[in-house]
Amino acid sequence: MPDLWMPGATRLDVGGHASTDGGKPKAIAHITWDRNATAAKPQDLVAYENLQSWFGRNPSGIPSAPHILWDPFTGRFTQFLPANSRSKSLADRAGGTRTNRAGAVVLQVEALFFPYCRVDGKVYPRLIDTPCKGWPQLLAWIRSWGVPDFWPMGRPTNFNSRRSEETWRTTGGWYAHAHVPENDHQDPGSWPAFATEEEDDMTPEQAKQLAEIRSLVRFGTWGYKGAGQVDAWAILNSLSTQLAAQTAAVKALAGQLGNDVDTATVVAAVERAIAEATVQVNVDVTGPTNS
Repeated sequence: MPDLWMPGATRLDVGGHASTDGGKPKAIAHITWDRNATAAKPQDLVAYENLQSWFGRNPSGIPSAPHILWDPFTGRFTQFLPANSRSKSLADRAGGTRTNRAGAVVLQVEALFFPYCRVDGKVYPRLIDTPCKGWPQLLAWIRSWGVPDFWPMGRPTNFNSRRSEETWRTTGGWYAHAHVPENDHQDPGSWPAFATEEEDDMTPEQAKQLAEIRSLVRFGTWGYKGAGQVDAWAILNSLSTQLAAQTAAVKALAGQLGNDVDTATVVAAVERAIAEATVQVNVDVTGPTNS
């Protein structure tokens, strides 16, 4: 089982643990947005200890404590709830779409940041302009809970809201606070890239296409006639459809990135992967079984 408490994080358990509903695992990106600064009038960043105390000890802050408070300037973390408990950082109207509990885990991260904060004399307009210290460790822990490297509503690049209850209910991955149904917040405005899998200058559409390409070549476990997650005959019948979708996704991404992508090479590699999978499925179908 993955660690309930993030390794290296200060533990400040606020209690009130409660289970989630199960389903697709999710992570939610927030910023603390403690002050309203502007480019013309930047303001000093609020001390990490102030937020740590607010969420961990203040009766007014405890009810909205996230799982993780992250300081992207120093790489410090404080965790207030175990991973398998819901937090209450999201608005959740009675009788409406579930938010804080809507997944096997719903890991909520508050980055200590507001636009145009000032640290040691330097002003930071966006979260991704900060050093983002500790991000690889945070991402590794969240990945360990099954949250995929994917933004179903697109990686946040501004403070515009985009929300879809259907996507929220059916798709796991990372969501901005600005993407969650029943909420009116617009944060975080930006978020660091998934290490080795996404470039900082990718558009949300390009990141989505890249995620689709990767997901299509990840064949799951199968067995003969339903012994596994999907029976072998079903996979055989869907291979050509997968290849067509894979090819289209590669070409779409290549079209946006220009000459940076060798479409023919990537498509050929995908075709080989499909062919190898077909051979393996045929072995499963025709060979001996233990069922």
